[in-house]
Amino acid sequence: MDIAGTVIGAGWGLLSYVVPFLFVLTVVVFFHELGHFWVARRCGVAVQAFSIGFGRELVGWTDRQGTRWRISAIPLGGYVRFAGDANSASMPDRDALDTMSEAERRGSFYHKGVGARAAIVAAGPIANFLLAIAIFTASVYLGGRAILLPRVDAVEAGSAAERAGIRPGDLVLSIDGRPVESFADMQRIISARPGEALAVTVERDGSEVMLTATPDLREITTPFGKQRIGLLGLRASRDPGDWTVKQYGIVDSLRIGLTDTWYIVERTGDYVGKLLTGRESTDQLSGPIRIAQVSGEVASMGGLAGLINLAAILSVSIGLINLVPVPMLDGGHLLFYAIEAVRGRPLSEQAQEIGFRIGLALVLMLMLFVTWNDLQHLGAAFGLGAT
Repeated sequence: MDIAGTVIGAGWGLLSYVVPFLFVLTVVVFFHELGHFWVARRCGVAVQAFSIGFGRELVGWTDRQGTRWRISAIPLGGYVRFAGDANSASMPDRDALDTMSEAERRGSFYHKGVGARAAIVAAGPIANFLLAIAIFTASVYLGGRAILLPRVDAVEAGSAAERAGIRPGDLVLSIDGRPVESFADMQRIISARPGEALAVTVERDGSEVMLTATPDLREITTPFGKQRIGLLGLRASRDPGDWTVKQYGIVDSLRIGLTDTWYIVERTGDYVGKLLTGRESTDQLSGPIRIAQVSGEVASMGGLAGLINLAAILSVSIGLINLVPVPMLDGGHLLFYAIEAVRGRPLSEQAQEIGFRIGLALVLMLMLFVTWNDLQHLGAAFGLGAT
């Protein structure tokens, strides 16, 4: 009975990670592919299949325009296949293209102009960004935003805040001219700028005081790995009176949705730039295993609302990844189309084939690397390999 109970408990534990992960991934993938699909239809391209997942079809139906909608066996992505595609990676079927009738050519992706093809490809990442903006906007509009005033409760001894002259009771008003409305606003600015001298304006005893603070560089552990950020060494106010829930109209909610989405883009770009120059660790690069782990933790703590917000964050990340100019990704296709627009003709079939093979190799190497990262992180979480 104990063994059976252990197995059942392990099974339920696994489901608590897998189900939230599949929910988040399916939402993000669906909207990405919907972007491709919607613009393709607007451009008169025949869409043969819209699949969530890869491999064998589990459930499917065909709409009036001949598109086969599928839910497939391997739920780790999805694809839209256009007329003229050889496979789900959107590689052209040269034999089929050469034998198409005039009517079939009108609905073929590869017989459209370079502008239409670029618009169809770019629509996937754009849909990811729009999804994130919509989620963040709706979250703020429907639920408001809990705001903790940026009042200092305590200052860590020997910290950057102490060196700057910040005192308990100070209310931070602005940093480098940027108004600070909440403690979260202050954390966002400080974390992104370690080692930079920042002009900090605080309210102290009814008067404004100008200070200069240089955040220390600290390494912290997050669900996605180790992260190096700037810290002042402040503790937030514990006074319940400093908490408030602020409601926003639709315009302000949209502004916040745009700001939150741009913040993720900005932080990701900053991380990639530092990664390329050796100033950041690859530990934060995550794959499906760690995303599943985080999804389970978010679901247990934040419920459906937490998962939807996680979907917004991952949607931005997937949109950015797909814009990387590597063949096999949307960004690689866009690179080919940019070259075609400049040259006045597409690259040769051989050049494109070589590009796709290089792109496939790079994507597979990245997947292997992030999976290894995930396994190391998982092992550390369970104390495996510890000395």
